[in-house]
Amino acid sequence: MIKLALIVAAAFVLQIILSMNQMRHFSNEFVKLRRQGKVACGRKAGGFHAGAIVMFLIDDDGIIQAGRKLEGVTCLARVRQLDGFEGRHIAELTEEDGPKGHRNLKKAIADAALTYRKYTAGEVIPEPPSPFQKVGRSVGGIFKTKSTAKS
Repeated sequence: MIKLALIVAAAFVLQIILSMNQMRHFSNEFVKLRRQGKVACGRKAGGFHAGAIVMFLIDDDGIIQAGRKLEGVTCLARVRQLDGFEGRHIAELTEEDGPKGHRNLKKAIADAALTYRKYTAGEVIPEPPSPFQKVGRSVGGIFKTKSTAKS
């Protein structure tokens, strides 16, 4: 039983180390792009499917100069080039512009375009909810459903 606990603890520590390494890699790539100019980001959480984050280096007119993506299920995923968007206006991107078979990457691309449109319109860009906030809303929704059903 102690061996099993040690194996689980070691796996947990390894997961933390690999996740921290992935976050540092992503942060370094973002900083590299940011030093070159404005960066528009989009994200789509994956759950059991590959999640995706995209970053587009844009000029002052919203024209894409370079693209990067972080896509994968595990903490071993790394930032890679996202080609084929150079010279396009970011506000005009849609899900259909993403590569076939990459559902969450397509949604992340559309999210980057939406975020850019909101930013240029002067709208507030909401922070995505944390995992704890999501759980809290789910639990709160259960209790609200029961209380409104009695009324």
